Amino acid sequence: MSNNNDSIDFDEWLNREAAEWDDASGGLKDLLRSIGQAAIQIYKEITGAGLAGMLGSEGRMNVQGEEVQKMDARANQIFIDTLQAAGVCAGIVSEENEHVVVFDDGKSLRSEYVFLMDPIDGSGNIDVNISIGSIFSIYRRLSSPGSRVAEQDFLQPGKNQVAAGYFLYGPTINWILATTNSVNAFTLSRPDNRFFLSFPHLKAPLRGPFYSFDNHNYNRVDQSIRNYVNYCMSDTQNTYGPYSNRYYGCMVADVHRNLLKGGIYFYPQTKDKPNGKLRICYECNPMAFIIEKAGGSATDGRQRILEIHPEHIHQRSPLFIGSREMVKELIAFGD
Repeated sequence: MSNNNDSIDFDEWLNREAAEWDDASGGLKDLLRSIGQAAIQIYKEITGAGLAGMLGSEGRMNVQGEEVQKMDARANQIFIDTLQAAGVCAGIVSEENEHVVVFDDGKSLRSEYVFLMDPIDGSGNIDVNISIGSIFSIYRRLSSPGSRVAEQDFLQPGKNQVAAGYFLYGPTINWILATTNSVNAFTLSRPDNRFFLSFPHLKAPLRGPFYSFDNHNYNRVDQSIRNYVNYCMSDTQNTYGPYSNRYYGCMVADVHRNLLKGGIYFYPQTKDKPNGKLRICYECNPMAFIIEKAGGSATDGRQRILEIHPEHIHQRSPLFIGSREMVKELIAFGD
């Protein structure tokens, strides 16, 4: 990733960009700053997780029926505590909470915004020191500031997002942030805990050499998907074929690579998950917003992800996302 812009820190970039946003109160700027602070704290705890006894499972299941890792719960609480203390959003939806987390103190109650998140994506990788991430989405609430948020504030189609992003935790943190204007990448400077612009105005290649698919599901997906996987592995006539399968078990890592290098990530419906596995509100929608703003494509196989109007906060969906020409190529196999 290029670092020709390392003299521009996040605050400087934010002040410049926000002049073009519909954010008269400055609330979105404050929310984004607080999100960055929470991610830095999570990163510090991830790097010390082994020594602090934070590896492994908590021994309980979340509302999704998935085993909760200790860092899942810790990251979730860091985001909640940081954003509530700053009074920058009126409530939160999280993978780790069954219901909406409502903030009803004065400043939070007056906020225009709500926040949705998957606090740790790929948490099964923590114990083996492989990349993990955090995903988030921001909407302007439908209810009036000053009132308590309701579930409907979070059940908006993804096209209504005002910002979305993800953090990729590796040797340092990469923060990919999409706003209504563009997609930009920031990298954490560890000595002073500040984010610097490292790649402005990201654009996804139209196609690339990678596909990301969990081969464990090969015999559980529709024949059209198996045909596409076979095509990816064959000596095809396209520019890059055969494609290389790169699948980390962390959507953030896979989508990040494909955003920069070109590629496609897909998690279709399976025999045991006929509605798909990924959650629309805080996994599919933010990733689709980012990819589309960068010139890529995201669909559930039938319609654009950002057009779906979710009916409940933990609703699942298939997802096909990445370089525009590759998504088109995959969907054609189902026609």
